[in-house]
Amino acid sequence: MDLTIIAALSSVLSVLFAIFLQLYVNRQEEGTSRMREIAEAIREGAEAYLKRQYKTLAFFVVVVAVLLAISLNPHIGLTYIIGAICSGLAGFLGMSVALKANVRTANAARSGLDRAFKIAFSGGAVMGLAVVGLALLGISVLYHIYQDLDIVLGFSFGASAVALFAKAGGGIFTKTADIGADLVGKVEIGIPEDDPRNPAVIADNVGDNVGDVAGMGADLFDSYVGSVVAAMVLGAAAYGEPGVMLPLLFAAAGIVASILGTIFVRFVRVKNPGLALNSGTFVTCIIFGVFAYFATIYLNFDLNVFYATMVGLIAGVIIGVTTDYYTAIDQKPVLKIAEMSKTGAALNILTGFSYGLLSIAPPLLGICAATIAAWHLAGLYGIGVAALGMLSITGMIVSADAYGPIVDNAKGIAEQAHLGEHVIEITDVLDAVGNTAKAVTKGFAIGAAALTVLALFSAYAEIVDLKILDLMDPYVVVGLFLGALMPPLFSALTILGVGKNAFRMIEEIRRQFREIPGLLEGTAKPDYAKCVDIATKGALAELLPPGILSIITPLLVGFILGKDALGGFLAGSIVTGVILAILMANAGGAWDNAKKYIEAGHFGGTGSDAHKAAVVGDTVGDPFKDTAGPSLNTLITVMSLVASVCAPLIVKYAIFGW
Repeated sequence: MDLTIIAALSSVLSVLFAIFLQLYVNRQEEGTSRMREIAEAIREGAEAYLKRQYKTLAFFVVVVAVLLAISLNPHIGLTYIIGAICSGLAGFLGMSVALKANVRTANAARSGLDRAFKIAFSGGAVMGLAVVGLALLGISVLYHIYQDLDIVLGFSFGASAVALFAKAGGGIFTKTADIGADLVGKVEIGIPEDDPRNPAVIADNVGDNVGDVAGMGADLFDSYVGSVVAAMVLGAAAYGEPGVMLPLLFAAAGIVASILGTIFVRFVRVKNPGLALNSGTFVTCIIFGVFAYFATIYLNFDLNVFYATMVGLIAGVIIGVTTDYYTAIDQKPVLKIAEMSKTGAALNILTGFSYGLLSIAPPLLGICAATIAAWHLAGLYGIGVAALGMLSITGMIVSADAYGPIVDNAKGIAEQAHLGEHVIEITDVLDAVGNTAKAVTKGFAIGAAALTVLALFSAYAEIVDLKILDLMDPYVVVGLFLGALMPPLFSALTILGVGKNAFRMIEEIRRQFREIPGLLEGTAKPDYAKCVDIATKGALAELLPPGILSIITPLLVGFILGKDALGGFLAGSIVTGVILAILMANAGGAWDNAKKYIEAGHFGGTGSDAHKAAVVGDTVGDPFKDTAGPSLNTLITVMSLVASVCAPLIVKYAIFGW
């Protein structure tokens, strides 16, 4: 039997199970008319933003596809469009069910924790299973049709390009609203986070969906596709057709394992949501390990290939545990940051930044150990399947990640609809676990991107026959520095974008409190739509420059300085990209939970000087963890794919460095 058909069938099974879960969520009650009104406002804002974003991206995707078709191959242009559509579709499907699950989770919380958790997790699982299902379906069908990995690389490139814009744009949107709502609402006015009097509260809830659901889904869709395709390219060079088929079987095994892990979580009686999510992840890992073992034997591979895959999987778990330590609300780093907030914002920021720097070491050591172990076990192919091993459980990881913004929205709806302290306490429990789940997913995504890009770098080297990077070669050194420059430059542009847009948002919120009579007293309604519009227009305007820069720069380096310089460029971008991504994701997560720890009644509680300092720290961390940091995963993947897809042209037409 053609193994691409097995991969395609597992993909279809994943999509069908996602549809089943979506129908389950749709059947649940929405609650009171006030709850439905709030949920409808969030839905309208999120869908309006996504439609405008996709219209903006459609022009860009068509232009790039035409250029690829003319310069390389019409089929690569076509697969680029298919990859872009699948990436966007995965994000849209996940976000659409999240927008339905939020109000249903809030309503279910009125009757208890267990049912509310199951609805929220089911909503998140739609996103997780749609991501892996559409990704593997695209890869397996395209390879079955074309039998050409160069053309399949076009699919990966399309997915990465859309992911970069979706993550950066969604991140700018969500942090524009979040910063504005916090700085004016919490610090200046002194009202709660999700108070309906705050004009930015709906925009903030919308941002959770466009950034943390649609954006993160596209991000991991990109990493997942990149890891599978890179392993296939390396497998073709090392083992021929069996080396191409094994990654497809591993991906299929991961999908089935994620489905079974999802079923496990849904049928466990929940008293501790965090334990339920972690148990589901471990069950998924064990099932995948069993399936991967038999897949390796079935294709007559040495078991060292299986061990290399397990090395990647274990490294992913280690990175997740490390992220949990540096960002969880009950761990030393967060508690220390909260304590330092008693002295003001300066020490809060310095302590959080320092712990962010410390948090770089364990994941990098894990990635280094995994890379060396995988290489000794199975050479470059070992690195490829190690990256795939880490991303094999993407279905479960994305499910846990998308659960986070669903329960965050549910908490906001409960507060705005005045559902009572008991319901808010339940949504608080769900939300605290969601924050940790989102932080762990960001750490996982960064580690996965690091190994994926190492595999893509190896694939680029294979395509252009690059045997060694000579640091005595000035072209290589220049490429190395230019590559190292890209992640900090990209981060600066996206954070400045958040700052400029947040400035406009803050001015608008202040204006409404100043000019709308009775707004602060709660007798008048704010203009939510105006704040949503500011966040939307600003996000779309600010995402294009860094996105286009990430595609043009590797092409300029390759065509002007040559293939060796481009190899140095990719190496430099990997190093600084991974370091900055870990720093920003973990520091931002720690600042966020330090604020929440104080809001729970410690060090003076809400409204205290320590709380105001922690809000400032969290505001600094917001664009770190939700805009720049996660976007770097996609940035380094996009640049690697640009290099690999355009490698034949670079080798042929480079001006220098030949």
